[in-house]
Amino acid sequence: MKIWLKLLIGSLLGVFLGFLLPGESDLIQSGLFWLQELAIQIGRYTVVPLLFFALTIAIYELRQDKRLWSLILKTLVFILAGTVLMVFLGIFVTFVFSRARIHITMAEQQELISLHLSDAIKEIFPSNMLAVFGQSGLYLLPVAVLAFFMGMGLSYDRNYTKTMISLVDSLSRIFYHIASFFSEILGLIIIILGAYWSFRFREALRADIFRDILLLIGVFSLILGFGILPALLYLLRPKTNPWKILYGSLGAAITALVSGDINFTLPLLFRQARENLGVRRRANTVIISLFTSFGRAGSATVAAMAFIVIIQSYSSLGVEHRDILIVALRTIGISFLLFRHPGDGAYTAIAVLSAGFSGKGFEAGYPILKPMAFYLIALGTFLDIMFASLGTYAISKIDGFQEDQEVRHYI
Repeated sequence: MKIWLKLLIGSLLGVFLGFLLPGESDLIQSGLFWLQELAIQIGRYTVVPLLFFALTIAIYELRQDKRLWSLILKTLVFILAGTVLMVFLGIFVTFVFSRARIHITMAEQQELISLHLSDAIKEIFPSNMLAVFGQSGLYLLPVAVLAFFMGMGLSYDRNYTKTMISLVDSLSRIFYHIASFFSEILGLIIIILGAYWSFRFREALRADIFRDILLLIGVFSLILGFGILPALLYLLRPKTNPWKILYGSLGAAITALVSGDINFTLPLLFRQARENLGVRRRANTVIISLFTSFGRAGSATVAAMAFIVIIQSYSSLGVEHRDILIVALRTIGISFLLFRHPGDGAYTAIAVLSAGFSGKGFEAGYPILKPMAFYLIALGTFLDIMFASLGTYAISKIDGFQEDQEVRHYI
């Protein structure tokens, strides 16, 4: 059975189970929350060694080919262009389709949510570089940076490094196969996540004030992820079939939507790009690492849409064009700074946007969205993964790092 089909069946079973569970039981709520945390940890189990060894050997091979910096630059330009397009499109759709306002209550408890950039930067370069392996696996940028320097170091002198190159290459392949095993059992693990997701979604639906925004952002995200983004692949030359690429990305898309966690989805995303989309290992690892660290266009788009709704709910005078531009530019900037937030990107972005408008009193608005935060995070992560998957294919095809695969061989 194809992995995407396992994931779809498991998700639907979980959603059905979640709607059947009694919401009044504290025991069920706490038990389901514990199971959800366990499931996320199992999904993240292989991500650190997989990323480190694969990225190390990829950096080395690309440097040997003298194609490393050109690939990094093209990926960053693609990320910036895609983020600008998605954010402005999301804001446009928010204004075009009218909805009921969210009733803002100033009594809402505010939380201290920020990007913690100073701490994030310090953690990239700990006093002991090996300390990056002692983290929980939540913050992967320090691991990626160490892998970058390790890959660069392997080019020092092959007379001294050839043994280490063979070792790193072997470990990369070993952890890839271990991660492949875990991706095969995700269909069972995702039942828990589907139950937890639908359990919380049911609670959010009880508040009528959220129904319009749930529908607006949900429908737009699905159209953008499954329609608009794949259709842009028609622009590639030589001509490609975007719906074949979309089919090859379904597994990671389902996983991202149900888990709401980038790191949980990352091992499957690596495998899909290689075995379904035909992206060579060296390009696959580097491009996806950049996308999942800095290409959080989906979370940014969802955050911008939700924040515009907050502004409209506060103001009876409407939203000025200047405010729209400020929201868009700030959201684009924030999207490059969410590397420390793999599991709460969209909600963190909304909080940071709100703090940036403190002089106008909007900073009290975002806590009202907390009951639907998991939903916004899930949609943002779904779009992040679709952007990463389709973007990885596009860049690899343009640069000659991709070979077409037959659909019957898809995982």
